[in-house]
Amino acid sequence: MSRENQEMSKRLIAVFDNIMHLEHVSILDGMEGKLSLSEIHTIVAIGSEDFSNMSQVAGMLKITVGTLTVAINNLAKKGYVERHRSEKDRRIVKLGLTEMGREVYRSHREFHRRLAEAMTKGFSDGERRAVSRAIDNLGDFIEQGYRGLAIMDQ
Repeated sequence: MSRENQEMSKRLIAVFDNIMHLEHVSILDGMEGKLSLSEIHTIVAIGSEDFSNMSQVAGMLKITVGTLTVAINNLAKKGYVERHRSEKDRRIVKLGLTEMGREVYRSHREFHRRLAEAMTKGFSDGERRAVSRAIDNLGDFIEQGYRGLAIMDQ
């Protein structure tokens, strides 16, 4: 790895760690309840759809339905998530957000909007496209790595 790539890797790790910390702190600012970052991301996955089912949310989060069930139990006790049984098939549980959950969802969305704006502040359209391409490349790399890990786990 070139010296330049090593330095970029160090900076990327530092930025990622700082984003995760800032995301957690900024979303919970002024809220009474304490949530972990994984609980926040569970709320966001539920909030991205109206009444998602357990399998859909588990798939978005890349976790098992069993793991999600534990998280949903905790979030329901804390007042962020509610369950709704399907009228057509009572075995199907749909998930929705309470008002507190919707507030976390909105705060998360606003944090990421501000993050993207800050990252490209003062950039030309061409520079924004280059950043977008770099993010796509990174996303592709991560997705391939995730698929590789899933294959190794089988």
